[in-house]
Amino acid sequence: MKRIAAFAGPAPGLPPAADAGAAAALIEAYAALGAREARYARTRQGRAVLEAIGGNAPYLAGLALREPDILPGIEKHGAGTMLAAIMARLRAIPPTASRALVASGLRAAKRRAALTIALADIAGVWRIEAITQALSDLADASIGCALGHLLRALHDRGTIVLPHPARPGLGSHFAVLGMGKLGARELNYSSDIDLVLLFDPSCRVYRHEAQSATTPGDARDDMQSVMARLARDFVPLLAERDHDGMVFRVDLRLRPDPAATPPVLSVAAALTYYESHGRTWERAAFSKARPVAGDLAFGAGFLEQIRPFIWRRNLDFAAIGEIHDMKRRIDQRHRDRAGDVLGRDVKLGRGGIREIEFMVQTLELVWGGHEPALRIPATLPALRALAAARHLPVRVVRQLAGAYRALRGIEHRLQMIDDRQTHDLPETPEGFAAFAVFMGEADAEGFARRLDALFEQVHGHFAAFFDTDAGAGRGIDPGDRGGLPVVFQEEVAALGFRDVQHLGERLRAWREGGLPALRAARARELLDAILPGLLGALARQADPDLAFRRFDQMLERQRAGIPLLSLFQRNPGLLDRLAAVLGAAAPLAEHLAAHSGALDALLAPVARFTRPAPVLRRLLRDAADVEHAVNAVRRFVRREEFHLSVAMLETQLDADAAGTLRSDLARAALAALLPRVMADFVRRFGRLRGGKFAIVALGRVGAGEMLPGSDLDLMLIYDHPAGRTAAKLPPSTYFIRLAHALVGAITAQGLEGPIYQVDMRLRPSGNKGPVAVPLSGFVRYHAEDAWTWERLALVRARVLTASAGFAPVVEAAIDAALHRPVPPAQIRADTVAMRVRLAREAPVRDRFDLKHRDGGMMELAFIVEALVLIHVRRQDRLHRGSTRAVLAALGAARILPLRTSRALIGADHLFRTVQGMIRITGLTAPEAGSPPAALAPLLAAVGVADFTALLDRIDAATILVRAAFVRHIGELTLTKTTEGDTG
Repeated sequence: MKRIAAFAGPAPGLPPAADAGAAAALIEAYAALGAREARYARTRQGRAVLEAIGGNAPYLAGLALREPDILPGIEKHGAGTMLAAIMARLRAIPPTASRALVASGLRAAKRRAALTIALADIAGVWRIEAITQALSDLADASIGCALGHLLRALHDRGTIVLPHPARPGLGSHFAVLGMGKLGARELNYSSDIDLVLLFDPSCRVYRHEAQSATTPGDARDDMQSVMARLARDFVPLLAERDHDGMVFRVDLRLRPDPAATPPVLSVAAALTYYESHGRTWERAAFSKARPVAGDLAFGAGFLEQIRPFIWRRNLDFAAIGEIHDMKRRIDQRHRDRAGDVLGRDVKLGRGGIREIEFMVQTLELVWGGHEPALRIPATLPALRALAAARHLPVRVVRQLAGAYRALRGIEHRLQMIDDRQTHDLPETPEGFAAFAVFMGEADAEGFARRLDALFEQVHGHFAAFFDTDAGAGRGIDPGDRGGLPVVFQEEVAALGFRDVQHLGERLRAWREGGLPALRAARARELLDAILPGLLGALARQADPDLAFRRFDQMLERQRAGIPLLSLFQRNPGLLDRLAAVLGAAAPLAEHLAAHSGALDALLAPVARFTRPAPVLRRLLRDAADVEHAVNAVRRFVRREEFHLSVAMLETQLDADAAGTLRSDLARAALAALLPRVMADFVRRFGRLRGGKFAIVALGRVGAGEMLPGSDLDLMLIYDHPAGRTAAKLPPSTYFIRLAHALVGAITAQGLEGPIYQVDMRLRPSGNKGPVAVPLSGFVRYHAEDAWTWERLALVRARVLTASAGFAPVVEAAIDAALHRPVPPAQIRADTVAMRVRLAREAPVRDRFDLKHRDGGMMELAFIVEALVLIHVRRQDRLHRGSTRAVLAALGAARILPLRTSRALIGADHLFRTVQGMIRITGLTAPEAGSPPAALAPLLAAVGVADFTALLDRIDAATILVRAAFVRHIGELTLTKTTEGDTG
């Protein structure tokens, strides 16, 4: 920590005196206090400090005379050391001290800390974060001291029984929650401290006095009156001004209905209120709340319980309007104009601190339910997090952060002058000029111009954020009754809509409130505002009428229109993205219609599917049992699958990236679910000590290249020590039932379908074998009995999740099975025979049946898997990774020519791209005459201009794959079943 003494000469970190006479008077008075003070006043540094505070801040001058050791102490030891000593002395005040001693000690700590922090601020040796943190720490310690004294007094009188009398707050079930700036640890010099006082009257701590009560209700009422008396003592202990000064003004009005509720809330009453009646401004207030004194664990537990109230699961853009309305009401009291700086309120006025805070808090409330990284109470770190999440541009965040620092610095200087809770700049030119000197500004007019520019910059960002509007509904008027107006018909026809009559009838139904979502007048007002933008976005689709019908279906299924339409109003760009999905992808449109929360995927500036595991862990913290866990995982997987599909539709992700992310999602979902299912199973059937369980994925998920709608090809393997049994079941029965419970959880049908469909035909012995196999059985089967096709499938096996330490064991068993020596000729012959048999059993449906057609995905997979089985004993790591990774390894090892390897990688990517886009758009059998809206994303993803070019690309790839199969695996004779197939 730098020391003020380091500022020599003209003390560039210290402002000159605006009032030279007052400065001289302080120097004289201070020097007269004693020899130490006289020596300090004669030094250059000491004189500069005394001039800075004496000539600008009468309050600080008074503190310097009242606490004369502070200035020399800072010079000798530094502000940080001095403040630490002050805080240590404050925390050492015993709770058993007399009320007068506690009050005196609190006020002495405030005087000494305020002077120390102010000097570090004025000299510029502490940044704004250190200053607000120091003031907040002082408030925390002061509140803790006052509350501890009062709780201990109740204990000593026998009113309550504390579990730890020496530390009264611990275990007391009484907590003080710091709100606002205190909660965010960004208190200013003359802040009120906004507090909520909570206690649990059912706790045994509070039952002592209730013993004489006749009923439990009487006991609670009596203890409530005790707590009310505690609050009446608590507030003046901190807020009453006497000859020693005061500590902090206390505001308890952030509790529910403060005019009608007691000053100390019972936790049950608070929970009932916030779960059923809490408002947006209260969500904003509690987004900054933290326990500051008393039973901190009890306070933290309460905040955890109301976390769903603060951080909503669904995006609530209506909150933006509510918070903006709060700011409008503030603005009615502050009629500021650009260029008018004198008298400006730097907190509440135009371009002030509150506008920055409102932007930050609003974005946090909207997005924090989905993005826990945004749940940051303090403004500056929250701004950085919003930039990282791309909810605010980096340039805007830098400007807002700089403005926040500057305005908080001005606010602090204003309050240092007379210790007044003020945020107003001086109203007269003379007063402003004097204040400019205190700010270290020699040119008051220049300072005013720069400050005005700063206010306007902040207000510009604020207005852009809150006043976004999609436009008014002018000209889009279908009339109330009778025939549609000619002007309306011409306008929507010009946009590209063909079924004008249907569109007009539906718009009338909307405006008449015929849909549940549009019954409220406010919802219809919002609809009028967005209608031009909505119709324009739908008109830009290849089939505007189809896109409109899908939007109508989506709107028809909504129950609450205001949040949804507010979302559209606040995010005009969302209408374009929504229209693109509605116009191109029937399955996604259907999902949107059923689940309005899926719109989050179109809003998120940063994809949230990139790290699913920690998000799932947080979601499952709230799951009370396995059923709730399954529902939470299902909702999450369905939402993230939708995110991925939208990203593919918009070509933000290609087939490779999307396949990896889908596979990672499946892995995270099963890893989150398995412990919950196992814990529930143990609860019902006991624990099999030493038992291990693993989920092995094969097929697409095993290769890390899942497609939209892919099943999970799974194999379940277990192991247990010999001779061990569970409490109620023999080991084999135990694990088979556990496997059924797991598969049942994964495939259980919810409103959104199952988490995944599961296919277990690739396990040893297929459908004839047990649903879960012992590790020893797996090893024996693959050493002695496994068919070649089963070993081919094993090439793409990987452990998704397992009991601790079991995954490496299972991976080693899979490796051993793959390394089983089998003549290459037999592997090739069996692979060819398998391909011929599947061609008979699964005939090709059409030329877009890319899995089964000649030279398609199946043959490509057989090439890869057979070559791995043939060569894995010489190339140990050959089978690791995705199809493209294995093909690259085969090329690098010269098992395949590099040219062939690269060509097959391209064919694999093409096949997965086409199949993925077909599933996303619902275009199961594309034809030249397919709707352009559905074909366009497919053509864009492949990178071709038209349908003919797409067919040519696919045909060329299948010819290449067939040739590679014949050359490297064996000759095939298959019947062509679809016109256009070539083999």
